Amino acid sequence: MSKLTVTSSPHIYTPRTTRSIMLDVLIALLPAAVASVIIFGISSLFVILTCVIAAMLSEFVFNLICKKEQTVGDLSSAVTGLLLALNLPATIPLWQAALGAVFAIIVVKCLFGGIGQNFANPAITARIFLLLSFSGTMTAAVFPQNADIVSGATPLGVLSGQEGTLPTYLDLFLGQCGGALGETCALALLIGGIYLIVRGVITWHTPVVFIATVFLFSLVLGQDPVAEILSGGLFIGAFFMATDYATTPNTAWGKVIFGVGCGLITVLIRVFGSYPEGVSFSILLMNILTPYIERWTRTKPFGGAKA
Repeated sequence: MSKLTVTSSPHIYTPRTTRSIMLDVLIALLPAAVASVIIFGISSLFVILTCVIAAMLSEFVFNLICKKEQTVGDLSSAVTGLLLALNLPATIPLWQAALGAVFAIIVVKCLFGGIGQNFANPAITARIFLLLSFSGTMTAAVFPQNADIVSGATPLGVLSGQEGTLPTYLDLFLGQCGGALGETCALALLIGGIYLIVRGVITWHTPVVFIATVFLFSLVLGQDPVAEILSGGLFIGAFFMATDYATTPNTAWGKVIFGVGCGLITVLIRVFGSYPEGVSFSILLMNILTPYIERWTRTKPFGGAKA
């Protein structure tokens, strides 16, 4: 009788490829992209096309120069470009949007070895790079093209004490407020997030825990919890950037801890920080802690030796 062979995972074969996963993410982001064009006008489409084309072209040229196998076909650079675009205002100069996409792909992704090797989410890091480099254009409050007002504070700005009127919950949910392209319409982002969960691309742990933590912690600190979760980049961050395979934990408990950490840091920055938004910074900080979270939450394989 042969002995039972004990080996480490994975043991399950799946036909899923990087390309199919990235295609699902692009499909999930489509409602937010369409909503951004409807809400902010044709300039949104130009920003999206600029970021996607610049991201894909950057990866192609980098691989060509370094004589590496071309990976543009896996669509990961297209996802990065679209995510970055949806985190930018519609009025940003196109050359700045292109620069952000090049930074995301070359500096954050390719120089660290390509997909799966980067320590931080490329789109988030590029957004912070642009925020620090071009704060004037990045923090400009852009309002829907059919809005009665064309200037003023974004919902997060109002919540942080700036002059202005906070939109109704319905307006926040439908995106009738100022902000970046893809962060205003919570409905479109929720549709995309549910699609990813149903397709098995992501699990519910990080998005639900992230959003719930922001809600509860905002309530504890005396903020408007509903407005806090519907404002800013929380939904796009929770569903699309805090669930990145390479930069977030793989274990279930790790994802829960990651979501709690992101939520706490987000609220602390929003309430006590100099920036009204804290989603990008919170995810980037938690990306750095991901290796430690995975070490704390990993399980011992059956038959494996104690660590």
